[in-house]
Amino acid sequence: MVYQADIRLNQPQNSRDARQAALSAYQPSLWGGCYSVMDRSINHISDNSSLRKLTLAGLLVTLGIVFGDIGTSPLYVMKAIVSVNPHFDAEYIIGAVSCVIWTLTLQTTVKYVLLALRADNNGEGGILALFSLLKNRYGKKLWIIAAIGAAALIADGVITPAITVTSAIEGLRIVVPEVPITPIAILIIIFIFIVQQMGTGKIGKFFGPFMLAWFLMLGVLGIFNIFHFPAIFKAFNPWWAIKLLWNYPGWFLILGAVFLCTTGAEALYSDLGHCGRKNISVSWIFVKMMLILNYLGQGAWLLGNSSRTENSNPFYSIMPDWLMIPGVIMSTGAAIIASQALLSGSFTIFSEAMNLNLWPKLKIKYPSIEKGQLYIPAVNWSLLAGCLLTVIIFRDSSHMEAAYGLAITVTMLMTTVLLTFYMLSLNINKILCVAFILFFSTIEGLFFVANLFKFSHGGWFSILIAGIVAAIMVIWYKAIILRNSYVDYRDLSCYVDCIMDIRSDKEIPKYASNLVYLIETEEPDKIESKVIYSIINKQPKRADHYWFIHIRHDDSPETLSYSVNIIEPGAIYRITMYIGFRVEPKVNVYLRQIIEDLVSGGYIDLRSEYPSLRKRNITGDFRFIMIRRIFSPSSNCRKLARFIMRTHQRLRWLGISDQEAFGLDTSMVTAETVPLIINNTPGRRISRTSLSFISHIARKEN
Repeated sequence: MVYQADIRLNQPQNSRDARQAALSAYQPSLWGGCYSVMDRSINHISDNSSLRKLTLAGLLVTLGIVFGDIGTSPLYVMKAIVSVNPHFDAEYIIGAVSCVIWTLTLQTTVKYVLLALRADNNGEGGILALFSLLKNRYGKKLWIIAAIGAAALIADGVITPAITVTSAIEGLRIVVPEVPITPIAILIIIFIFIVQQMGTGKIGKFFGPFMLAWFLMLGVLGIFNIFHFPAIFKAFNPWWAIKLLWNYPGWFLILGAVFLCTTGAEALYSDLGHCGRKNISVSWIFVKMMLILNYLGQGAWLLGNSSRTENSNPFYSIMPDWLMIPGVIMSTGAAIIASQALLSGSFTIFSEAMNLNLWPKLKIKYPSIEKGQLYIPAVNWSLLAGCLLTVIIFRDSSHMEAAYGLAITVTMLMTTVLLTFYMLSLNINKILCVAFILFFSTIEGLFFVANLFKFSHGGWFSILIAGIVAAIMVIWYKAIILRNSYVDYRDLSCYVDCIMDIRSDKEIPKYASNLVYLIETEEPDKIESKVIYSIINKQPKRADHYWFIHIRHDDSPETLSYSVNIIEPGAIYRITMYIGFRVEPKVNVYLRQIIEDLVSGGYIDLRSEYPSLRKRNITGDFRFIMIRRIFSPSSNCRKLARFIMRTHQRLRWLGISDQEAFGLDTSMVTAETVPLIINNTPGRRISRTSLSFISHIARKEN
């Protein structure tokens, strides 16, 4: 008879009383020949629920973290609108400002603030977090939608720092016309990316007050300039927007410029995990008021000073002379904060993409004691290269506007599709779901068509970046699916006796006291055949204890817990670690903590079996075995599958090894490679022509 030990501790969704009740549930039972020690926390990390509560401090932090991108849009939106029609009249400006107001209302307020923010995955937002909610039910259909949307958002993250910083610096031309904009913008962008590796915990606390001052400045400037043309208030009537788009032959150019006012809406959704829905929703009321006041002020100034608008940026033109230098400094600071928010969001996107098997494993660092703050060096320097290339190619913000906006419309369309499926998963009336997707896909479709007209003028650049990222995601994901479909899983119970015999066979040299394999299967009674082959066939590996560890990347960002299945007491153990995407995967550290729990619970004795060491209570050594499957050229598969697997093999240079990704000490790791042979088409088999026996005696006589 075997026994089950079932201990459940520190589960995030259980109350303290429930955990205590589970702790007392230790009872013998028949269960698959295994002991089980389940779901115990490794190092409990508290969530940031205090930050997500609606407080004044939370609102202030939200201003600094969430609204940097959309909050800097007044730097270039009205300038882009005027460049479409430099010989504007009152109807044009009023209609354009009306388009801005209603775009912020329908696209940002209704879709993202009121609807999308409710679709959170354990408090996290963004297109990949939304996909995580749907992957179990619709994953086979929607993963390509998520990949395209995430890739387009990354492309937006490349261009946004370039256009916001350049637009801010261009204000200096009003004071010093010959100032070199490009070198200054490049230096500031390089500075932004360099400081990422140091962490932003210390300077982050200044973001909120700074952005509060920034938004107040936007609102005050708008109020003081509205009196140039009070009729600008007509822009609140949507009829002026409809009239302009209906009558103006270049409506698509206007929409392309107007869309720039809401490009930060997707970043707003992605930053949900930092501040929570309530803080974002309430602070958006203030932010939207300040933005609209500034747009109204710029529009009124343009109509009251139409003779002075040539080659000028309305944002800086509405400033009094004494405020010009401080205004440029404020704009530059806001641009840096906007860039910082987008970089943090990009790190989160790639971290989620790795967990979803959409991207190779990358080195993740945690530069600050701030919980969950990520820094991915490869992403940081790649985005820096993209930003510098953007500045060098396009030179000024006017040309960057042509490259900006096209990619993010793709992300918004993909988010609309995923939100529709999310609503269906909640059993919301199908008529409402259809109305939702028709309404917002129509709006975003119009913006997409409008931005397509900018393709040859610079939109190709953002689509090129998004296309490269999306292609890597698609190939990597398909290769993982294809590879996993050819993994051979065996019943572990069939090999326990053989492993125990190897453990007892003194003729086999001891390989290690503790032998650790990282396995992929989530089923507790299954194991990959390659692991069995490594232990039994490739080189019989005798050890005192065998550990099979499965790393399960959890959708919840701060999860850090484990479960243990004792396959053979004192000899064979299976551990599953549940690690959130914001938690550093220090497998060495966590395994040590788990073993300390097992030793203290009396489930294992880790003292070395060598008598000279055992009497001194010295612990046995550990050896990790990492098995890597290499696509075999002898595979007999379709051309597409061969192309995917070969490309996947070449893309490995983008990432790091498994031992680096899991934080393993390389001196304790042995790497083994096994061929991955894919045979899904019948191949030829060699035929025998003859079989003969020739005796040694007969040959000698002849």
